[in-house]
Amino acid sequence: MNPQWQLPETAVLGEVTYSLRTDFRNILQIFSVLEDPDLPEALRWRIAVGLFYEEKVPRQHLEAAMEYLAYFLRGGAQEAAPGPRLLSWEQDADAIIAGVNRAAGQEIRSLTHVHWWTFLSWFHAIEGGQLSTIVLIRDKLRRGKKLEDWEKEFYRENRSRVDLKPRLTSRELEEKERLQALLKD
Repeated sequence: MNPQWQLPETAVLGEVTYSLRTDFRNILQIFSVLEDPDLPEALRWRIAVGLFYEEKVPRQHLEAAMEYLAYFLRGGAQEAAPGPRLLSWEQDADAIIAGVNRAAGQEIRSLTHVHWWTFLSWFHAIEGGQLSTIVLIRDKLRRGKKLEDWEKEFYRENRSRVDLKPRLTSRELEEKERLQALLKD
């Protein structure tokens, strides 16, 4: 049977079965860790593996654990589609929640557990709404395409929501704040 018809709750690494933490809130926390510019990449993945698997994964299964985690994050897709970043799970959270709630027909945050793949299915079913507009404008700006008048107006009124904030390390953020303070004087 096609694995897409199942909602995996375990993974077999080597010959050992590991239980998974599959709730969308946990997965969003994993994305936050994986995108943390203050942490070295190897440490980000070790933390992510620790958040995802209920049992401690031994060193000999670590590579397979990371590969399965990446597969799970993609919703079971074999390979991630290459391309520029057009979405931020953190920055776009309010628009994502609104769209997913609409697609799900209910307030998903009140549910005890929503499997990540179920959440992704609702996410992919989002039509219209602010998230679609934000991503459309980001894509047009990235490709140098002309914005329609209504898109220009939306961009002017929502620039802070449309422009993806750079992921700065804490050291870079401190330097930026120091420079901004100097400019105010």
